[in-house]
Amino acid sequence: MQDPVRSEVLKRLRFVEGHLEGVRRMIEKDEYCVDVLKQTHAVRKAIEKIEAIMLEGHLRTCVVEGMRDGRQDQVIGELMDLYAQANR
Repeated sequence: MQDPVRSEVLKRLRFVEGHLEGVRRMIEKDEYCVDVLKQTHAVRKAIEKIEAIMLEGHLRTCVVEGMRDGRQDQVIGELMDLYAQANR
């Protein structure tokens, strides 16, 4: 993972960690379920953004290198497996 991507992902992960801590406190305080659900939705969207950043970085580096090195089947297979698992 390239340093700029790693830095951005780590920054966003710290945000998610803080947000999850806030969700835990909301549940401990027995706050209104819809308010908690709004926050868990925000966490989910933040994780999706992290995944998108990582995927773009992977496509721009590892996949390109794999294609250059003649490992097309491997790099395509890895991504196909990843998304097949996500859809189970």
